[in-house]
Amino acid sequence: MPVISVTRLRVRTFRFLPGFALHTLRALRQVRAAPGFRGGTVLRDRDCAFWTLTAWDDADSLQTYLTTAAHRAAMPHLAQWCDEACVVRWEQEAAALPSWPEADRRMRDSGRTARVRSPSPLHATLSYRPPRFAGAAAISLRPAARP
Repeated sequence: MPVISVTRLRVRTFRFLPGFALHTLRALRQVRAAPGFRGGTVLRDRDCAFWTLTAWDDADSLQTYLTTAAHRAAMPHLAQWCDEACVVRWEQEAAALPSWPEADRRMRDSGRTARVRSPSPLHATLSYRPPRFAGAAAISLRPAARP
């Protein structure tokens, strides 16, 4: 059964955007080739908030991605860079990615926060503004190597 993962990170100051962007590009390169990755999308929202929505074959595939290479290298910076950080995961029958409104609803209903050093007043309650869904971009799978 596919596992869906949704993250929302809000970069707390423009000073951290270059490092955040660099690590994001590296993690996107990693995810495109990660075993078990089915597809995904990213969303650049207002107020320096960034969302990911990804589908995985299973929880083990997702966990392997989270704990290796570029993603693992980015994680220690999260607490310093972000003032809001949250994640939600669930299993679903359908192979297709859920809609962004569904991802937002699930985040608000059952998301959990990550520890950040300078939390915003909205961090603990997940009471961020509704996201603008128009800025989403697909994460394409890396083409298979040709023999």
